[in-house]
Amino acid sequence: MSQLKRRDIRIKVMQVLYAQKMSKDPIEKVKKDLITDIKEQENIDFANLLIDLVLKHEKLLDEYILGKVVNWELERISVLDKLILKMGIAELLYFPDIPPKVSINEAIDIAKDFCTRNSGKFVNGILDAVHEDLKKENKLNKTGRGLLNLKKKKTESKLKLKQ
Repeated sequence: MSQLKRRDIRIKVMQVLYAQKMSKDPIEKVKKDLITDIKEQENIDFANLLIDLVLKHEKLLDEYILGKVVNWELERISVLDKLILKMGIAELLYFPDIPPKVSINEAIDIAKDFCTRNSGKFVNGILDAVHEDLKKENKLNKTGRGLLNLKKKKTESKLKLKQ
């Protein structure tokens, strides 16, 4: 298989997480079954890290989601929407080199492609709100390319203050 794009890797991660959730098989078995066609080590590392972080921090990621869905139980959100949200929040929290805008847009596009008609809007609303909270709480740890979006926001804020 040729070089996969990050979106393809994210879709594979979503498939692995979904298959594991549905089958209850050990995650290593599911990974072996579903991501063996990824050949590039960088992509394998990204996929494994994202899967492992989503599973390791599942309760925290659920709390972030629950904090944004008013009067909803987590069980009412579709499994795929939840997985996509968890992946997006995990990227915001634990991948300092990925700009927040990239993580959010990728999650929205994947939700539009694989979920219900309204999933893109739903994922967008939740991830935007979580992103804003992380910024306010100073929990957004971005470096390198991940700072691109944050630098732009700071510049825009400074310009507004001068006006």
